[in-house]
Amino acid sequence: MTTDDPAAPALRTPSEMLSAALPDEAAQELYLSVLHESGRIRAADVDARDAVPLERLVELGLLVPQVLDASYSAVDPRAVVDRIGAGVRSTGARLMAEAERLPELMGGLTRAYDAAPCRSDRPVGVRYLTDMEEIRHEIERFSQEYRNEGLTAQPGGARPVALLPDSLDRARRYLERGGSMRTLYEPAARLDGPTVDYAAEATRLGCAVRVPAVPFKRMLVFDRLVAVIPAAADNSSAAVVEDPATVAFLVDVFEQHWQQAEGVNWAALSAGSAESANSAQDQVGRLLAQGLTQRAIASRLGLSERTVAAHIARLRELYDAETLFQLGWQMRGARTGESGA
Repeated sequence: MTTDDPAAPALRTPSEMLSAALPDEAAQELYLSVLHESGRIRAADVDARDAVPLERLVELGLLVPQVLDASYSAVDPRAVVDRIGAGVRSTGARLMAEAERLPELMGGLTRAYDAAPCRSDRPVGVRYLTDMEEIRHEIERFSQEYRNEGLTAQPGGARPVALLPDSLDRARRYLERGGSMRTLYEPAARLDGPTVDYAAEATRLGCAVRVPAVPFKRMLVFDRLVAVIPAAADNSSAAVVEDPATVAFLVDVFEQHWQQAEGVNWAALSAGSAESANSAQDQVGRLLAQGLTQRAIASRLGLSERTVAAHIARLRELYDAETLFQLGWQMRGARTGESGA
């Protein structure tokens, strides 16, 4: 919307108009006192401290000056509501009309963006990114362009601490635009403080974060239209996939993991709740009760076998178990409520 007068005030939004139409606390108190005096008050009886509230009530039309007897009369607020409401509705209609023109007004920039080399020369199938800055740029761009749904699978346990603030800010902005986000983490993520704190804040904002019991591959999928997956084992390069069949396959893989994944009370973990039962030793015990070997547990939790062995040793002392088999048997019984004897 433009105006010929550069000094003219900008058009207020309906919300701003409604806010401006409401009397403040002092003005409301003065209005109520006028009603208490039969709806009229003489100008001479207005306290000097009420000069500003009086001016506000007159401005809003809740008090009307009576010139003949130098007084003010209270007006039914419903009349003011009707007048202000009509103005708000009229302003809203004008803003809606301007919103309909936005694509036309931004058309030149949109066409220039579509014609840029990064758009017109881009293949529809798969393209590769070998620079980390370029990868981050593309992920940020996708989060801006594809605003409805984000699917993220992040294996590897602990997330890089340096990247967590940017990731949280991106998630916040994505959710504020009305998008939804679901994320998969490995069980080892529950053992890392910064990752747990990040997940707790992300879920508070509206993200959903689950932990699958089986290994999975890294991926990011936006609106089920484009995916970003690793193109190297060390994640130093990435592949941007826009082939519909391939993206659909990746989405299906994600959904299968999601259905089998376990929900986590990240807030309780972040707060250090003793009832959350998600310490490293608890995790080792849970997997041991499921029949996993020491090596398999180390792989699942992203821990060294020596660390897992130390946890198992403490569990054997706790359960007074002589062998690993006996420990697993007793822990299964403890979790099912049955005797391990």
